[in-house]
Amino acid sequence: MAAPERPIAKISIASHISTPTPTLLQRLATVLPKDTYFNIYHVSTPPTRTSAIYSAPPNTRPDRTYCENHFLAASINTPAKAHGAESKEVLVYAIEVMIYSTAYDSTFFVSKADSTGYMHHLALQKGTPSPLRDISATFLQHLIDQHQRPNIRSVISLFARAQDQYLFPGSVEYSGKHVLDDRGLVRWWCRVLDPLIDQSKASVSSKWDKVKGYLTIPGLDSHETLSYIPKTNPPKYSWTIGHPLQEISRHPDDVPPRCLIPHYPDDPKARYLNELDDEITKGNDANSGQWKSVRTIDQFWDMMAFRQECSAGRMVGFIWIVFTPEIQPEPARAVIPDTQSTFMSNDSQPWDESVLLGLPNGSSSLPMTPATSFNASSQVQPLSSPLKANDDDNEPPASQQSVQSPNPRPSKRKKLTGPINSRQPRIKTENTSIKSETLLRPESTPYYLWKPEGRGQVIVDESGYKRVTELLLRLDFANLELATSSSGRWINEVRSNAFGSMAEAWGQNIIGTKAVERVHVAGAAGVNSLNMGLVRKKRKAAPDELRTSSPAQQDTTPAVNILGASMIRKKAKS
Repeated sequence: MAAPERPIAKISIASHISTPTPTLLQRLATVLPKDTYFNIYHVSTPPTRTSAIYSAPPNTRPDRTYCENHFLAASINTPAKAHGAESKEVLVYAIEVMIYSTAYDSTFFVSKADSTGYMHHLALQKGTPSPLRDISATFLQHLIDQHQRPNIRSVISLFARAQDQYLFPGSVEYSGKHVLDDRGLVRWWCRVLDPLIDQSKASVSSKWDKVKGYLTIPGLDSHETLSYIPKTNPPKYSWTIGHPLQEISRHPDDVPPRCLIPHYPDDPKARYLNELDDEITKGNDANSGQWKSVRTIDQFWDMMAFRQECSAGRMVGFIWIVFTPEIQPEPARAVIPDTQSTFMSNDSQPWDESVLLGLPNGSSSLPMTPATSFNASSQVQPLSSPLKANDDDNEPPASQQSVQSPNPRPSKRKKLTGPINSRQPRIKTENTSIKSETLLRPESTPYYLWKPEGRGQVIVDESGYKRVTELLLRLDFANLELATSSSGRWINEVRSNAFGSMAEAWGQNIIGTKAVERVHVAGAAGVNSLNMGLVRKKRKAAPDELRTSSPAQQDTTPAVNILGASMIRKKAKS
């Protein structure tokens, strides 16, 4: 039965490759400078069950959470003169986004973003804005649109922390890389995300009731933080100094602060949360979920200013963009209740409400009430899973079990005899890191939306994604020769991990179509500084020239009055 399923998987892959790639490429082509050539590489993973990013309140279960990893890389072709007679490809930018989806919201966490510094080989005109900002904003807008669900909130979350290199080792040694400091990086990300707030530029299918940005910089007051928000004319009141953690939480306000703060990988907040959670496990009030040293969410942010990541001359900015739907989800919305972790191995099966609730087929007559909804998952006891039910059906009846001996004698292993024939090694012709069943999982569930248009050119599983990202961290981008060699090795490695016809879709070339106006700086607006070699001192005039000068040319300043000796009176002696 496994043999005829292979062509079906290939057909589904080919059908999804022809649709998603032009959607993202067309978006990027409209924002990149005109007549510039870029190669776009997009790899992603299917939605995979993962641990919840929010801690559950006491006596409740965490939300069922799925995670998608998206990695976008952009490369250019270097001029032929840089390598003699041949032009080579080099990576210039990469960004990694992790999508956490639940039945209540979708969180887009920007994990890493980095550049190599070789963008100047495009020979853009002086004054042309860098395309990296447009690539980041367009990619995030594409993911938001493709994962938008009716009446479900979407949130973009990131923290801006300046570092020499994130994804391209050795790139800091290249003189052409411009590394932003902590203040410049926070301003850069705010300018990247600011166009996403303007709904007039959004597509018709991605209309939201309200889109708002939030910025928090631990250690700075509101007045100082306001200077990092982009200024527009006329001014837009779409940014707020603070955090939206209480607004985007589905729990009431009286929950412990730890239930409002998300856990992200390699996040300063997550490291501080882990330290605070040790106070709960060691204390007597472990069931309350309250910390001893921090009692409120505002106190948590005050303490973050003294953390190592936010102190010692460093500054970290936490940014959120909240997309609020037109219809807010009701608190007692009917969702399939969470069960034990046995369903993690059954993600690829079609969703059947009656099966998940432990009912016979077609008998999903259980009314959806607050007691059976996801909000009241703590009151719902886990029913028997379908995996256990299938195992119980195969067991013999109780009468037969009693007849069988409790300790059956193990069968003897047959002794092998005869000549040993050597077997030729089999050559691996295709990658099997991702199974065809993984690609056939449902596209829409109550917990995530996996549209073909929102997938990458190459889809790999979690282990394959970790392998290709770790390979990039072992390469070297210190100079152009090493960077081109490392870029080619990483591109070919991902292509070898592609399944079926995905290898043909890996890497697509686009040509920018945006007519970019160069930014001219007016001479009156700036400060003109003269070179010291051009500064000449005024020559002093000779005495003869002063006497022969005309009255009009003489100095008009009044002469110094000298008092005569007769006008000076001595003080009388007393």
